[in-house]
Amino acid sequence: MNDGALFDIPFDHWIWLIPAFLIGACIGSFLNVVIYRVPLGMSVNEPNRSFCPKCKKPIPMWLNLPLVSWLWLRGKCAECGAPIAFRYFGVELLTALLFTVTWHFFGHAPQVILPLWVLMALLVSITFIDIEHLIIPTSMTWAGTAVGLIACALYPRLPALAGDATTWKDGLKHGAIGWAVGFLGLWAVVELGKLAFGKRPVKFDEPVDWHIREPETDQDPMCLVIGDEEIAWWDMFSRKSDKLVIECPDLRVDGKPVDGGTLEIRELEVTLPDGSSHKLAALVSLDGTATSTVIPREAMGFGDVHLLGMIGAFFGWSGVFFSLFAASLFAIVAAIIGRIGFGKQLPFGPFLAMGSLAWAFGGWHLWAWYLDFLGPLRGMP
Repeated sequence: MNDGALFDIPFDHWIWLIPAFLIGACIGSFLNVVIYRVPLGMSVNEPNRSFCPKCKKPIPMWLNLPLVSWLWLRGKCAECGAPIAFRYFGVELLTALLFTVTWHFFGHAPQVILPLWVLMALLVSITFIDIEHLIIPTSMTWAGTAVGLIACALYPRLPALAGDATTWKDGLKHGAIGWAVGFLGLWAVVELGKLAFGKRPVKFDEPVDWHIREPETDQDPMCLVIGDEEIAWWDMFSRKSDKLVIECPDLRVDGKPVDGGTLEIRELEVTLPDGSSHKLAALVSLDGTATSTVIPREAMGFGDVHLLGMIGAFFGWSGVFFSLFAASLFAIVAAIIGRIGFGKQLPFGPFLAMGSLAWAFGGWHLWAWYLDFLGPLRGMP
């Protein structure tokens, strides 16, 4: 028995799974607020009560019980009857299950439970934000990195191949190495990918119409509409050096025809064929026809770089390699089964999150077996 455990019940006893599930469900309810508000630039504290996305009426506490309320109201707002997406129930259930599984695997080391719960909450938030908005907030990954290093100091054996780690300094060192391998390694891949695939040339058999479409709301992006394709501004311009080039037989600025030729567009500036530059915000409209274009793009978003660094801070360099390999397999399967990703943007953050979970909940055994197959593995916890 653990003398420090509540009521003399060991922390790895199954009874602790019940409060872990309930706490996870409550945290999942808060994560729904984070997932909805953070990408829109809203505060998670103001307003301090959840509200219906359609009618904006505050949801009273007795109608905001995790898991129960969504089922009781059959997925509808009690005020206006608008449907409430299943995602809200799913996030609460997923978080509750992850908290429970975390306790099941790490109940023998209660000092690391809270940091790992923070990791689970961050992975859930990042996953759904990336799916809906194709962004990963770096504020979350930097916070997660700090928590990961703390976790390694509290439980030096957390980076699974750090079996020789016995002091907090050892754990912190392995976590820092994991962050460096994850962040710098994937950053190098992103840079190489930019060099190899950072420009997408497109030629048209016949001139096609194009125009720049202004956002309809504050949450919508500005878009380039060219032929049958529509490309969000943030998908093209990730760096100051990114440049969109359009060969224009016909060109109109603010509705007035100007000489055609090579048009260059950066995120905030336009260079016309005559060499004159204009602030994009000062133009009312910009459109014409195109015979070809070169569209800037990224091989992978920098949010993924920060995310893999965070994973490394928790699980060390071995967790980085396993998570990246597993994420690639998950992404390939999703692309084949769901017929997504081929020619379309595929958010990689959710698959990195899945890869890290696979590692935390037993995947490191596969890594150990693989290294044992190659040769003796020493120091495995």
